[in-house]
Amino acid sequence: MSTARIDRASSPMNGRQDWETRRKRKIADITQALDVDPVDVATLRRMAISEGGLLTDEIRCQVWPRLLNIPPHLLDQEPEKVERDNNKDYNQVLLDVQRSLRRFPPGMPDEQREGLQEELIDIILRVLQRNPQLHYYQGYHDIVVTFLLVVGERLATVLVEKLSTHHLRDFMDPTMDNTKHILNYLMPIIERVNPEVHDFMQQAEVGTVFALSWLITWFGHVLSDFRHVVRLYDFFLACHPLMPIYFAAVIVLHREEEVLDCECDMAMVHHLLSQIPQDLPYETLISRAGDLFVQFPPSELAREAAAHESMAASTFKDFELASTQQRPDIVLRRRRRQKQASPESSTLSPVMTVAQPSTARRFVRLAVMGLTVALGAAALAVVNTALEWAPKLDLFP
Repeated sequence: MSTARIDRASSPMNGRQDWETRRKRKIADITQALDVDPVDVATLRRMAISEGGLLTDEIRCQVWPRLLNIPPHLLDQEPEKVERDNNKDYNQVLLDVQRSLRRFPPGMPDEQREGLQEELIDIILRVLQRNPQLHYYQGYHDIVVTFLLVVGERLATVLVEKLSTHHLRDFMDPTMDNTKHILNYLMPIIERVNPEVHDFMQQAEVGTVFALSWLITWFGHVLSDFRHVVRLYDFFLACHPLMPIYFAAVIVLHREEEVLDCECDMAMVHHLLSQIPQDLPYETLISRAGDLFVQFPPSELAREAAAHESMAASTFKDFELASTQQRPDIVLRRRRRQKQASPESSTLSPVMTVAQPSTARRFVRLAVMGLTVALGAAALAVVNTALEWAPKLDLFP
């Protein structure tokens, strides 16, 4: 009889009922947080971070503006007409949008998709026209199309403009210096958790360019399942602007065995890491990224990222891949041949064990940290550190 009880308790049916109960409870908590005056943004952030995220697009339409602290009166404004003639960004935006077919749901009628692509172009150009200090980059459209598909053109315009002047601000500079600086946080995070993987990657001289498209598109360009993309957007919108680089780190750490089994060759490791698996355990990785952010906050890693700046400078040609369309393996092999092989080898260190903070405390801390989005990610990373540890960033005019 006890065996039967155990079997029933662990059956798939009970698991589905369990999830449905939690889902209903989460929807009730979100509704309550939206109904109070003022809106309980801290609870909404916890709901976006916790398992399942915000659950439905209908809820996202209500919660995403709150996570970005957008004044309610802006949400009802009709977007102005966009002037495409003589627009300096139009041709590049048009090319990128025309290449974005895979970002739309399979089976969508051509007429509907083409209409959405026109709206996508208008949103991008509208945000750039309103904010001439922003510079378009290839991959920006991958983020904008996600908002368009979830909330529609009117609301997407408002959300994307706020996001572009805050979370994405560093990617929209005239140069990639700030983007490079943010990528420099990747290796220190990996080193803190798994020195063996870190040392292997350093020995292979793979750099961090494999994660460039992950970072600047919030993984929208590399994930084929739209459900996973919007789940990550729930998480990123509720957290610190640097959270995407922590998520990139946990993907690498999750693939530890594959990485260490790979030939220690720049091109081979780059190829492995740039091919992101589609069957990742997203909820587990989201939870782990939150844990690492709490345990190793950006302010603690700023010095290491700054130190990595000088090391990364010699391999900054990796970033040319984004614009020159050269094959990464060819570029990396050429650089490998040009660099003299070092006879020194590093001793592998034992893997660190990362303590797990309690779930409730972690969600609270992440929610609180997510409120600080007034500056760009690179600025936020160094704002609590000494001025000399903010290299090449005009953060303190």
